[in-house]
Amino acid sequence: MNSVSDSYDVIVIGAGPGGYVCAIRAAQLGFRTACVEASETLGGTCLNVGCIPSKALLESSHHYHKAGHEFSEHGIKLDRLSIDVPQMLKRKEAVVSSITDGVAGLFKKNKVKWLKGHGSIAGPGLVTVTSKDGKNETFAGKHVVIATGSIPIQIPPAKFDHKQIVDSTDALSFKAVPEELLVVGGGVIGLELGSVWLRLGSKVTVIEAQNKILGATDAGVSREMLKILKKQGMNIQLSTMLESTEIVDGKVKMTCKQKDQSVEFQGDKALIAVGRRPLTDQVGLEKVGIKADSRGFIEVDKHYKTSVDGFYAIGDTIHGPMLAHKAEEEGIALAEMLAGKAGHVNYEAIASVVYTWPELASIGLTEEECKEQGIPFKTGKFYFKANGRAKAMNETQGFVKCLAHKESDRLLGVHIIGPTASELAAEAALAFEYGASAEDIARSVHAHPTLAEAMKEAALDVDKRAIHS
Repeated sequence: MNSVSDSYDVIVIGAGPGGYVCAIRAAQLGFRTACVEASETLGGTCLNVGCIPSKALLESSHHYHKAGHEFSEHGIKLDRLSIDVPQMLKRKEAVVSSITDGVAGLFKKNKVKWLKGHGSIAGPGLVTVTSKDGKNETFAGKHVVIATGSIPIQIPPAKFDHKQIVDSTDALSFKAVPEELLVVGGGVIGLELGSVWLRLGSKVTVIEAQNKILGATDAGVSREMLKILKKQGMNIQLSTMLESTEIVDGKVKMTCKQKDQSVEFQGDKALIAVGRRPLTDQVGLEKVGIKADSRGFIEVDKHYKTSVDGFYAIGDTIHGPMLAHKAEEEGIALAEMLAGKAGHVNYEAIASVVYTWPELASIGLTEEECKEQGIPFKTGKFYFKANGRAKAMNETQGFVKCLAHKESDRLLGVHIIGPTASELAAEAALAFEYGASAEDIARSVHAHPTLAEAMKEAALDVDKRAIHS
């Protein structure tokens, strides 16, 4: 029988975006709450080695690229431009620290107890926390939330050595710009980190098994992004299957199958970015019989309840897009449900974003999905090259594309390639939340000149009445 050190109303295992947000909201609702986290800092993958540091590097590399290629068009002249990689990494770490410290402050403010160590299920309503020095303590929780997140997938043809064959965490901390970088996987992570090092001078080759980049993205949007990234100098090899990897004379050599023939690619480093898997194999699901599928995703109902009473799961540990904002919303919804409130997540109104430049943001259905589901739809599109603010910014690549139901005019999908697409998508998310039509956006007054006017024009174009195209 485990000796219980303390008891809580809610124990959250994992302090990533889903876990720490769930813990804070539960505490706000009056629950005595604890959150288990083994890392030295709170925030999980997203804040420490994912969303935040990658965006910091993307921002730094974007400034460097603009200084070298675009500033002269504005009349700004620079001599002897160079990149200080150690300083760039130092700034990244400072950004990360400021945010993770902020989460720790929020825990204190809301009286969430941080149980430092690795959390695992010890039995019904019990969680054991193992500290770094090997000490075990067991805590009782009326409600236990599994929010342990995900980790990069490792593939047999290219196992990580974390020196030359690396994962996304390693690729955030290269001490110098690789002369040649191989990226296996043309998804969000591969293209974002590939963009960072491409802008800083690396020759980047992306090896993608599918015949398109960004998998489930609208086909037209994927084609446009492919064209833009190739123009930037990214060498993207589609329909190319990695077969083997070896280190030869200090270089990473990859042998691939491409159109029934063998091809080879070589680089100083190889980033393997073929996706992530739920980190649920070390949490002790078997101790109480919590059901998970063959890939490790925990089975839950619409209230995030697992197959065992008192245990819940959110974020990357359950099915759905592996997005920080999806996990956060699930954490809030679950905490509110536990308090008897009407917690809810509208999965149709969750945007997916790719932080390349230009950015890509998608919400709702793609054209392909509309066709597969037999939904009659109409399309409107507006290019940023016809947008006044975009012209003033010299950021005219891309477009806004709206899909609306052919009969009701209700919005079905919004897809954006362009400057600050991630910010523009918020308007679409709000529209989806209210069940808006394309005409609702078209009739909304958008300030001029703004990039957001492209959204209005695309909505107008759904009925072929765009003004500026």
